[in-house]
Formats: sequence, structure tokens, C-alpha cells
Amino acid sequence: MSWLLLSISIITEVLGTVALKFSNGFSDWKPSVIVFTAYILSFVLLGLALKGIELSIAYAIWAGVGTALIALVGIFYFNEPITILKSASIVLIVLGVVGLNLSNQIT
Repeated sequence: MSWLLLSISIITEVLGTVALKFSNGFSDWKPSVIVFTAYILSFVLLGLALKGIELSIAYAIWAGVGTALIALVGIFYFNEPITILKSASIVLIVLGVVGLNLSNQIT
């Protein structure tokens, strides 16, 4: 259950960050409400996930996967340029998340 909560927390964090782009510096109230709602929900779910996942693992995965997903949203939805360095960095983030998950299994 903790992993499901962490996954939903990541999704809501990404949703809040995308809404932040649409809020135009909080001048558009509808996406601004989504920003605050999504971030609050994300942190609540992250807190609940921490009941069953170590802090270092949960936060690193939350931040890493969220960052990688936002980079992909930027590339595919907002037509941000993709470079070799950006692609390699996303791959390294994913490898880091995999490594963190494996670290729990190899003790």
C-alpha cells in the first residue's frame, strides 16, 4: 500500500508542477488552485507512504521520478528541446531510482 501511495504522490506532484506552468505566476486562479491542492495532496500521500518506506528511499524516489516525469512532460507536451545531455540525465535518474530499490533488497 505504501508504494501505491508513493506513486499517487508522485503523480499529484507532477500534476501540481504542470499546473504551476499554466498558472502564469499565480495570476490565473484555476490552475493556481490545482497547484496548491495537488501539492498538499502529494505531501499528505508522501507522509502516509513513509509509514512503510524508509525516508531516504521514499524521498529520493519521489523527487527523482517526479523530476524525470516533469522533464518528459516538458519535452513532449511543451516542446522543450531534447539534448543528449538531457536524455542521459533522465536515464541516470531512472538508474538511480532502480539502484535505490535494489539497495533495499541487497542488504
